[in-house]
Amino acid sequence: MQTLQEMYRAKRGSAFDALNHVRDGDMIVVPTGVGEPPTLLHALSQECRGFHDVQVAQILAMRKFGYFAPECRPHVRHAALFFGGASRAGGQGGWCDFIPNYFSEIPLLIERGLMPSDVVFAMASPMSASGHFALSLGTDYTMAAIAKARTVVLEVNPHVPFTHGQCHVHISQVTALVESEDPIMEVGLPHIGPVQEAIGRLVAEHIEDGSTLQIGYGGIPDAVVMQLTDKRDLGIHTEMIGDGILRLVEAGAVNNRRKTLLPGKMVATFALGSRRLYEFMHHNPMLEMHPSNFTNDPYIAGQNDKLVSINASLQVDLLGQCGSESIGHLPYSGTGGQVDFVRAANRSRGGKSFIVLPSTAKDGTVSRIVPTLSPGTHATTSKNDVNYVVTEWGVAQLRGKSAKQRAQALIGIAHPDFRPWLREEADRMCVF
Repeated sequence: MQTLQEMYRAKRGSAFDALNHVRDGDMIVVPTGVGEPPTLLHALSQECRGFHDVQVAQILAMRKFGYFAPECRPHVRHAALFFGGASRAGGQGGWCDFIPNYFSEIPLLIERGLMPSDVVFAMASPMSASGHFALSLGTDYTMAAIAKARTVVLEVNPHVPFTHGQCHVHISQVTALVESEDPIMEVGLPHIGPVQEAIGRLVAEHIEDGSTLQIGYGGIPDAVVMQLTDKRDLGIHTEMIGDGILRLVEAGAVNNRRKTLLPGKMVATFALGSRRLYEFMHHNPMLEMHPSNFTNDPYIAGQNDKLVSINASLQVDLLGQCGSESIGHLPYSGTGGQVDFVRAANRSRGGKSFIVLPSTAKDGTVSRIVPTLSPGTHATTSKNDVNYVVTEWGVAQLRGKSAKQRAQALIGIAHPDFRPWLREEADRMCVF
């Protein structure tokens, strides 16, 4: 019988060796963000013309690998679960696919065979003494994909933290191993300007000590975080752990003491930040990384009392419908976990969800509060789910309000230059 180390050595090889396990027509599942394995995906890009009709499914690609090129589409093409900077041009140009989803339900799509999972390429920590690797940077849907996949290839990197939670893969589940020592990609905090600061202050005023936070990525969510360093006994149950949350831990604002679900533990499903964040995660008993059908499930997340969710949108209409993922018909991002956590906060005892956005776009020439969503807009969070909407001009609480009251509240937080137009449109639509 082979020892764990003998199994490891037998499965170790080059990235190009690993490509021999990929077949035409396969769906390759890749974790979120910096959990993507660059050595494997660069090799796939170099050899893409040797394949036919291979897809790479991922919720947020960080690097624009060679297979993102339109000429690679017949060979290897990206299937976006969420668009970001690397994949957006392909989504808008039509050479990258798009799979609509709720982040919480991607594991379910895989488990039920609604989304294929033939091969998994993932970044992993070094193997533990028990033969386990941690998928700490992108636990998300990858654990479900591994359970279904024919082939599992891990890129083992000593800079990947080994974390607690449901994020461990045993050597016996692995088909092939590739080693790399490149530093993990670092993602800095977004730019925070005066508008973001103003919105951050307004949201922070509504967050009580003892709340549990879900914080999305972006300038406004991070502006909120910067206003919370004086709060006490905050907890974390989120999809993404980043440097903003690390700052709250270091400031003593986050200790998870008053959480009602997994007290004492921070919970997340992927990481996006600095080397300092990744080092903080390593063997940290305060942190658990879980799949997205645990972190994002509204029923589970909603078991946290005083759950606060903070997520950004691109446009909100006078009924409160949010277009958070497209500009007209052009895809920009995706649903991600926004709806999951809005619904979780609505279920939570004392919970609050905040949709945040600047009041204008294009240097103040376009209102983001609109009479109706622009034609073709992908509707994200429904009017029935939205709780608070916040711009730099104020806070509108919509739940339980009539259509007329909603319109009045949202016009009140629109930019003053657009309020007369919005009132006219509301009157024309018989909202007033």
